[in-house]
Amino acid sequence: MKIHRIDHVGIIVNDLPAVKAFFLDLGLEMIGEGEVEGEWVERIIGLQEVREEVVMLRTSDGEANIELVKFHTPSDENGIQRPLANTLGIRHISFAVDDIEAIVAKFKKEGTGLIGEIQNYENAYKLCYVRGPEGIILELAEEIK
Repeated sequence: MKIHRIDHVGIIVNDLPAVKAFFLDLGLEMIGEGEVEGEWVERIIGLQEVREEVVMLRTSDGEANIELVKFHTPSDENGIQRPLANTLGIRHISFAVDDIEAIVAKFKKEGTGLIGEIQNYENAYKLCYVRGPEGIILELAEEIK
C-alpha cells in the first residue's frame, strides 16, 4: 500500500462565486462545477440532508487540484473564521509563482493584503502569506534563480 499523490484540497466557502473568481484570477483553471446531494455523499462525509455546490480548479501544470464547496444544507453555525497562521489544523495552501511582487501588487490593488512581508529565504525563495476571501491563507513562493 502506498499513496500516489494528493488528489485535491477541499475548501468550504460561503461566497462561492467570489472565491472562485479569486482563484481563477490567480491563474487556476476550471475543471468543472456542479451540485452534489444524496445518500452517497451523506454517507461519505457523515452529515444529513446534504446539498452543496462544488467547483473544481487546477493549477496550469495539472499537478494540483482545489475543490471549492458551498454547503446550502446543512449550514455551518460558526460562520467564517479568520484563523492566525499558528492555529492548529490545516492552515494554508502554498503556490509556486513566477513574480511574487506583481501578484502581491495586484492583490493589494484588489484589497487583498499581505499578512506579513515578502521575505528572502536563504537566497533560495521569496516567500509571503496573503489572506484571500473568507480568511483563506495562501503562501506564495518564488524560487530565486
